[in-house]
Amino acid sequence: MSLDITLKITDRNGETHQVVAPTDMSMNLMEVIRSYELAEEGTIGVCGGMAMCASCQVYIKTGDEKLTEMGAEEDAMLSEAFHVQDNSRLGCQIAITPEIDGLEVEIAPYP
Repeated sequence: MSLDITLKITDRNGETHQVVAPTDMSMNLMEVIRSYELAEEGTIGVCGGMAMCASCQVYIKTGDEKLTEMGAEEDAMLSEAFHVQDNSRLGCQIAITPEIDGLEVEIAPYP
């Protein structure tokens, strides 16, 4: 039995969307954003989710404690990215798991 979770994602126009994401498909947050078309095509996940471009940068609004610790590759990419804030994470590095149910994020501006 699959378990779907609910996420709140604020797009780059300031509109908040409540979306449902499956936890049994090995998806990440960047892929969910793309599947719901919450960012203009070609402005998110440019590197394909390899933590090499930061186009999927999001700001964690609530639920930071639910996330796994940031890895070295993600930290290095964010150190070179634009619009970085203390609550920045790469969407491609946030796995869709039952633990992140209720997570609220805002998509960072595209350079």
